[in-house]
Amino acid sequence: MKDLQKLIAILNEARILIARDGNDFLWSSWIDQEHAVSEIDSVIASLENGFVPEIGVLFAPTGPIQEVSLSSGWGDEFLELAERFDKEYTIVRNRS
Repeated sequence: MKDLQKLIAILNEARILIARDGNDFLWSSWIDQEHAVSEIDSVIASLENGFVPEIGVLFAPTGPIQEVSLSSGWGDEFLELAERFDKEYTIVRNRS
């Protein structure tokens, strides 16, 4: 469960970044900030309930979080977060 908590913490960090004022969602699959935050909240809720959804695309190259990060000026923060996500998501998926 420790790994699942780490994954949830990473998604909470992503949520904070996505919720920043002034983010540009034009190139992402999300309509706007509200839609993005809602999707991340839904994923977090699933994880908290013990269900591990397929969420790798969120952090994938050209995925929605990367697209927002690049167009909003926090691409380096995204890369660090994505690296941690990949590690924890792999661990959690292999255990579920």
